[in-house]
Amino acid sequence: MNDTILIQSIAVAIVAGTPLVLAGTGEILAQRSGVLNLGVEGMMLMGAVTGFWATTETASPWAGLALAMAAGALTAMIHGVLAIGLRANQIVCGIGLVILGTGASRFIGDLGDDPVALRPGRGTFDPLLEGGLADLALVGPILFSHDAIVYLSWGFAAAASAYTFRTRRGMELRAVGNNPAAADSAGINVARTRFLHVAIGGGAAGAGGAYMTLALFNSWSAGITAGAGWLAVVLVIFASWRPWRMLVAAYTLGAVSSLGFTFQLLGVGVPRELLSMLPFIATLLVLVVTSAADSGRGSAPSALAAPYFRERR
Repeated sequence: MNDTILIQSIAVAIVAGTPLVLAGTGEILAQRSGVLNLGVEGMMLMGAVTGFWATTETASPWAGLALAMAAGALTAMIHGVLAIGLRANQIVCGIGLVILGTGASRFIGDLGDDPVALRPGRGTFDPLLEGGLADLALVGPILFSHDAIVYLSWGFAAAASAYTFRTRRGMELRAVGNNPAAADSAGINVARTRFLHVAIGGGAAGAGGAYMTLALFNSWSAGITAGAGWLAVVLVIFASWRPWRMLVAAYTLGAVSSLGFTFQLLGVGVPRELLSMLPFIATLLVLVVTSAADSGRGSAPSALAAPYFRERR
């Protein structure tokens, strides 16, 4: 029963959607603070290459994940300095971050006599629960057959949701994103709040990129994220800036992305080029439907992408 195409496809969709859960949830926190960071793709690429490099050096995927998160956070801080500190246009800064991350990751991947791009994988994340619960009918492969990062992504989304809507710090975060002048008047440090959550978003994006090189592909190649960062940004809108909805959005897109696996099980031949287009086509359709059905609930933070000038209060 657990070998049915539907069960296996759902399990694969969860794995394929995990990088989007991590990067998208981190981006939700950044945008909740009022900072639009379109550089998720660049941060994911930096996390992917540094995470794979560290893993090949240490044979520890956890060391690779830690370095990937640090690389993503540091890359995000470039955006923070420009967009928050210098009040530059956030859209331009984000696009510049994608260009920087794409070029820098390619450079790092080709660096030296033993380039990362030619190295075989030396470590990956193994399933956390093998046998027992993982063998349960129907729910076993779907809920209990995954590695630790999948479960950590669930915890991250749950923690982000509870933090945003159930804590005082989360209330301050939403205040900064909606009305930074009022938040500043109430004694909340707007710049510090924004820097912190942009860094968290960058770390999560770096982790998402590392998961692609360490778990999905176990290798590095230039442009390995293939637009996943852009999809994560779009899914934030679909998720209405709510972390728990990001799980649904990411796994839905993960199912679309893994259709090649499903068609392979069915013995159906589909051009590879068409399969690579499907996630972007699905995302575009979802955006159109979401925009048409928008009732005002779950709207973007009011001060999103707007620099804050304290002297203009």
